Amino acid sequence: MGAVLALASALCYGVADFAGGLLSRRANGVAVALAGQAIGFAIMLAVAPLVPAGDVGASDLAWGALSGVGTGVGMVYLYRGLSHGAMSVVVPVSAVGGLALPVLVGVALLGERPSAWSWLGIALAAPALWLVAQPGRRSHGGEHGATTTATVEGLTASAGIALQYVALAQAGHGAGIWPVVAGRLTATLVILVLASSSGARLRLSPGLTAAAGVNGGVAALALVCYLLATREQLVTVAVVLSSLYPAIPVLLGITVLRERLGGRQVAGLAGSAAAVLLLTAG
Repeated sequence: MGAVLALASALCYGVADFAGGLLSRRANGVAVALAGQAIGFAIMLAVAPLVPAGDVGASDLAWGALSGVGTGVGMVYLYRGLSHGAMSVVVPVSAVGGLALPVLVGVALLGERPSAWSWLGIALAAPALWLVAQPGRRSHGGEHGATTTATVEGLTASAGIALQYVALAQAGHGAGIWPVVAGRLTATLVILVLASSSGARLRLSPGLTAAAGVNGGVAALALVCYLLATREQLVTVAVVLSSLYPAIPVLLGITVLRERLGGRQVAGLAGSAAAVLLLTAG
């Protein structure tokens, strides 16, 4: 069940990533992210009382809030990298780093010991994510220079993503989904502060705000699925399965936007599928 929930998290995150990319073509990406987190918080706040929660402690909310800091930092720096036209650097770096760092934490600090099959899946997932996160054939231009800056932004985004996953997994099993509520609130505040300090334009039309809000609800659902997965599965395995979400926008690009894949993306999709099989077998 843990593997199914983690894959459901990847599906929801992938859909949110795809829709967020489309929305960001019509407005500032950080503004879209801010609206999504704020409305996602409101949705989770309304839903949380309906989910059984036997014992919600201050530490559970604190872990959720720390996870939200990671979410906010990860999203802002990812969009900063994309705004510099460095998709081919910042997206793969953030995707692979967001997978590798939680695995290292899980093994080194949490004492987790994945099975041999799971280790094979983890080893395959990292290069598969790198390949699948490469821009498609239509995504060229504007990526010359500023490679060092893009790498730093990608690594910062990956650290935020890793913090999001690792911190949320530390919340107690009896906390229901209240840690996700705390995380959405904190993420909203972090994005607001970072965006305001950079002078980003944060206004959206009512229609875009509503669309971003729905997208934020889907992203919040992704974290709910991930949180539930960590209660049934090793954090290292749940993180890797959830982190395979970049494959979903690629598949949606083929089916919805009729995009053509490059050889690297095809190899990445095949590697992702193999990694899923190995991780679920483990």
